[in-house]
Amino acid sequence: MPILMLVIVGAAAGFLATRVMRLDADVPTTIAIGVFGALIGGLILRALITMAGWAAGFVGAVMGAMLLIWLWRVWSARR
Repeated sequence: MPILMLVIVGAAAGFLATRVMRLDADVPTTIAIGVFGALIGGLILRALITMAGWAAGFVGAVMGAMLLIWLWRVWSARR
């Protein structure tokens, strides 16, 4: 069940992050960005999650996905 929630929250976070960052990506890429962003955001914002609950987890997932998109753009611009 936690993996299913990670995919659902990751898909929503990835969708929101790709819209905010104006990245045109297909559905699997959007979900992957959201899932990995959720993992990154979860690690960065662990203290906030314990204080504010699941809403902070969603915010962290979006922020992590946005960070991943930014890193992706920086890395791909060097190629």
